[in-house]
Amino acid sequence: MKYYIIAGEASGDLHGSNLMKSLKQADVNAEFRIVGGDLMKAQGGVLLKHYRDMAFMGIVDVLLNIRTIAKNLRFCKNDISVWRPDVVILIDYAGFNLKIAEYCKINGVKIFFYIAPKVWAWQESRVKKLKKYVDKLFVIFPFEVEYFKKHGIEVEYFGNPLNDEIALFQNKKLDFNSFTSNNQLDQRPIIALLAGSRKHEIERCLPEMLLALENFDNYQLIIAGAPSIPQEMYNKIIDKKPVKVVYNQTYNLLSNATAAVVTSGTATLETALFKVPEVVVFKTGPITYAIGKLIVHIRFFSLVNIIMGKEVVKELLQKNLAKDIKVEIQNILNNNEYRSLMLTDFNKIEEMLGNSGVSDRIANKMIELLK
Repeated sequence: MKYYIIAGEASGDLHGSNLMKSLKQADVNAEFRIVGGDLMKAQGGVLLKHYRDMAFMGIVDVLLNIRTIAKNLRFCKNDISVWRPDVVILIDYAGFNLKIAEYCKINGVKIFFYIAPKVWAWQESRVKKLKKYVDKLFVIFPFEVEYFKKHGIEVEYFGNPLNDEIALFQNKKLDFNSFTSNNQLDQRPIIALLAGSRKHEIERCLPEMLLALENFDNYQLIIAGAPSIPQEMYNKIIDKKPVKVVYNQTYNLLSNATAAVVTSGTATLETALFKVPEVVVFKTGPITYAIGKLIVHIRFFSLVNIIMGKEVVKELLQKNLAKDIKVEIQNILNNNEYRSLMLTDFNKIEEMLGNSGVSDRIANKMIELLK
């Protein structure tokens, strides 16, 4: 069968690549055209556009790039019309992908939405579009099952696909000595900095992280380099600070870290699943922040806290970040009881997200529905 897959950011590229792998195992005749990244391309699909050219963040950034977004939409619609896939699989990236879903519905192309838009956090009006345009919705968080059921949408839930990626990694992870030796690091404990995958996230959050931790001389600060961000950009922010960047080693970094400062997103959940005590931060532009305060109606913004329905990790938003990061990291490093409680909740999250094999279960269900 012919699969057309659209993912607009790094986490979607990761989950999309695992889904493609599983689809190929279950369907020997699988063909792919993809909008995604290097991981999806490695699975053998024809990469039409890279997510780094599409990942616009925040209201202002979207408005400034509205012509590019419109051009990308026209391209995908035309390409779908010419290729006529058996199904279009949309991975998160709601603003763009819901417009593709509407187009496909009108033109009789089957739509699966994999990793639901976070309508439970903001823009709940999109639920109506999901119900109207999407043939099947696949969710990755347990609380989403009841949420969408309440809105009249029956969803498929097979666990969280991060479990697959982490399970695969366990067989090739490096111990502390190997990791530090391979990357010319010293033997001090590591504080991992996961500043995001988008340019604007990194520009706003990483300087706050570095300012907060500039006097933690007993620890080494290691940044998880985003695949789409060049080293030169990190160097400009780091300046002459004793901080290193490692690329394509985020899981090895987390598996050897003592603590982490993480920009809100999928990485907050990955960090929890690696049992690394963390503080979550987020900073956006002032206009986007002001508008966001009016339209976002949710108690927490980190996946860790949303899943648990309580504050497990400290969330720091927009103002006084450096000062508050410093206080929280000191708590994580020096308060054993505080650290232990956080790790206990991380274990509970792991149990809630199910066993590995998620991508295989989802792929098999997709093929069953298509047949």
